[in-house]
Amino acid sequence: MTLTVVVGASGSGKTTFLNHVHKSHKCTYIRQYHNLRPYIAVSAIPNFDPTKLPYWDIYIKEKKEKSIIVGGTIAGQYMAGLSGGQRKLLLFELICQRTAAQDNQLIVLDEPFAGVTDDFVPFIVKSLNEMRKKHNILMVTNDHVDTLKKMADNTVTVSAIDRTTVKINGKEGVDRELALLAMSIGDEYKHTTNNSDLQFFTSVELSKNGGIPNVAVFGFVAYGIFLLMFWNSAPGNEALVLIAASMISFFTANPYFLQLTDWRIFMVEEAEALLHSSKAMNKLLKTGLTLGILCVIGIIQFVCQIAVIGTLTSVEFFFGILFDLLSLLVSMILFGLFTDLPDQAVQILGAMPFLLMIFFSTTFSPGAGVDGLKGLRYLFPRFYLWCMLPEDMDMEGCPESYGLLYLILSSQVLPFVFVITKLGMNLYKKFHREKKQSSRLESMKTIQFAELQFELFGEKALKNLKHIGSTVSAHELEKLAGRARDLEQSLTERETTSDEKV
Repeated sequence: MTLTVVVGASGSGKTTFLNHVHKSHKCTYIRQYHNLRPYIAVSAIPNFDPTKLPYWDIYIKEKKEKSIIVGGTIAGQYMAGLSGGQRKLLLFELICQRTAAQDNQLIVLDEPFAGVTDDFVPFIVKSLNEMRKKHNILMVTNDHVDTLKKMADNTVTVSAIDRTTVKINGKEGVDRELALLAMSIGDEYKHTTNNSDLQFFTSVELSKNGGIPNVAVFGFVAYGIFLLMFWNSAPGNEALVLIAASMISFFTANPYFLQLTDWRIFMVEEAEALLHSSKAMNKLLKTGLTLGILCVIGIIQFVCQIAVIGTLTSVEFFFGILFDLLSLLVSMILFGLFTDLPDQAVQILGAMPFLLMIFFSTTFSPGAGVDGLKGLRYLFPRFYLWCMLPEDMDMEGCPESYGLLYLILSSQVLPFVFVITKLGMNLYKKFHREKKQSSRLESMKTIQFAELQFELFGEKALKNLKHIGSTVSAHELEKLAGRARDLEQSLTERETTSDEKV
């Protein structure tokens, strides 16, 4: 297999080149600043032997091998653990172990030497030489360039002046898009099917650093003060008790929900580095865990309300509280986990249900408001929850029956609209992806693509070209293969002569 190094001046688009290869092909990818959830215990990573890390004996001597975490920052919170260079070596060793049992993978590495001291460079070089025996490696580096150029089978030079072409092995003016296609060759990594990912998720997310203990402490303190200050509330004050309790529940859950965007970004990058097998499964597990936290908070709110005032005890009212709380926070789950939106956009969109509830549910302004706009109150669970209060709140248009049903249905409006929108967008993307893929396949059947494949992979390119169904004639392919053989033989003779002189 081959090792290809991408070089160029700072700002010339080396990382962009790797990102485009990653977008066009399902490859194993380690980014220059690769994100990992900092509270992951290294010992919890499934099917990984950390004793092969060159620094792990330190933690064994200090008896920290079971407790040491990856370390870093998530949602503004720093957690002490491995250093940046140690995390880079961890990722490197991880993909070495993961890919050892398979072959013909495409492994993309952005600055694998960044943050790594010189004494660990031989470890990386040795691992690169091991991986290149079975896999194609594409990497960018600004460190130890001369060492890697000597190791490399190919050198791709990118330029900030002309971003439409690249130079490959001294060949100028190679079309950049064609070069990207030529690099995007390799089998997809095949994950083994077992329950190790489920065990990994459980051990990481339920750990002391996973965020749940913080929610528990905040909720305990906040509801403790609530019980003290609202104890023996008189009948007729149900609305005030409910407002206070629902605000406490919202702010108890909110910090955990706000970090869902960072969690999603980190989890996706972990999957790119083969830390676990399924992004979709992890998102669903995180959704289930988040909804579980919401249910526990809802139960605590209901129990505390019963303790301070004895008129809000019905089962219907419990479910009303639960779905009202869900309607205020579900946007955080939907936009945080199931979109690619950045953190700021998720926070703005996630806060909208709470803000719109204040304006349009009429629970803060019963009997007031402009006719027409007041009709929007029927879209908010909080309106129906207020209609269920035993005291007269002067709410207009309360349903005479099935109030809880309307409350539950209104809480599902946003999820329903979100799912329909996502399905539409996915169908649109699928159509354009298939159209683009068809165009790419046609480009990959040309003589120019075949020549570039032989330039990069030598005789091994024959297998790739036959696999994609190249339209280049068998005679032309044999001629190109012959040239590749002659070139490889010439390079081998030069290396032998050079070694003899030395």
